[in-house]
Amino acid sequence: MTTEKIWRRALAIATVAAAAAALSGCSVLDQVTNGISDAVDPGPGTTQDVFSLEVGDCEAGNPTEGEVSETKVIDCAEPHGGEIYAASYLPDGDFPSDEEIVAQADADCYAGFESFVGADWDDSMYNYSWYYPTESSWADGDREILCIVYHDGGEQISGSLAGVAK
Repeated sequence: MTTEKIWRRALAIATVAAAAAALSGCSVLDQVTNGISDAVDPGPGTTQDVFSLEVGDCEAGNPTEGEVSETKVIDCAEPHGGEIYAASYLPDGDFPSDEEIVAQADADCYAGFESFVGADWDDSMYNYSWYYPTESSWADGDREILCIVYHDGGEQISGSLAGVAK
């Protein structure tokens, strides 16, 4: 694992720990600091509730940090910011700590990355992020973690990243 990737993973964990306590919807962790702000319109696409996202959906904009309730979904053949590539679920019970959420999301998204992209994360030009429940959505039964793959430099992607092996 490169020093840069180690630094980014540490930054991501620190970012989610600091931000998660204040959020009250579905959240996304931005693995890098160049995400598009919620205030910026990511462009064309169909606005969709994040709770209806599925594996295979592509988002018009890059992953953003903070609470997210809607995103623009676009055909993966069109230039887009990220693609939902895996889903996992947190166990029922009390709302988990930030550290527990990050640990499971990171492990699950990392585990699914190579089989989806076709290359090891350490050697790839792509990175991953995730949507995860907040305390408010947890109370409504939300347990899902959705993994999002995107270009490490924030560039738009054309086509699915399934099996691109880069």
